[in-house]
Amino acid sequence: MSVTQRVVLITGASRGIGAACALRFAKDGYACVINYLLSKDRATEVVASIEAQGGTAFAVRADVADSTEASTMIGEVVGRFGRLDVLVNNAGVLRGGLLMLMDEADLDAVIAANLKGVFNCSKAAVRQMISQRSGAIVNISSMSGITGLAGQTDYSASKGGVIAFTRALAKELAQFNIRVNAVAPGLIDTDMACEIPENVRQRFLDMIPLKRLGRADEVAGIVRFLASSEASYITGETVAVSGGIP
Repeated sequence: MSVTQRVVLITGASRGIGAACALRFAKDGYACVINYLLSKDRATEVVASIEAQGGTAFAVRADVADSTEASTMIGEVVGRFGRLDVLVNNAGVLRGGLLMLMDEADLDAVIAANLKGVFNCSKAAVRQMISQRSGAIVNISSMSGITGLAGQTDYSASKGGVIAFTRALAKELAQFNIRVNAVAPGLIDTDMACEIPENVRQRFLDMIPLKRLGRADEVAGIVRFLASSEASYITGETVAVSGGIP
């Protein structure tokens, strides 16, 4: 699975699953583009970690929910490296709450980041990938998008939309040798999981057959596999990384 000077762009890569994905791709020789929105210092730390191991990385700020910023970011990546081999759409936000109490602005923010962001970055990236006649897109969905969760109607809808988007785009791009897959993590030990109230976290843990939180690097390993030649006959799929949640 070792490669030389292939290029991966990971959105929301300053922490959590995104940062773990960056470190995993860097280990295999990818030049890594670390996208962030607010956490510049943490993105810089990820870049420094990769460079300390002899890898190539740089950070770029962009709001993936803004189509112009997403397109500009992709243009910067291609301008610097001349190619884009893998796009990992990881950026997202979580704003839970019961539907009757949910603010419309929260719904708009979640859909914009979690679903529209995937649309914007993918649309900009596929132009380059089509010209290369190769590429892989891995979208980070969630088990919430498969099972649905009370108190997460907005988040579940956005992540379910990512799964449907993945299936449709995979059919569009197969003719160009571009594969599109999704990963649906369960409860992963990240900053986002820490935002979930403790009593709710415990309910989730009780549902998990393996009886523990997942690790970000366990998700990153599946993302890396789906982007690799070892998954060359896999497209349009959603892989659950959930500790056994049905």
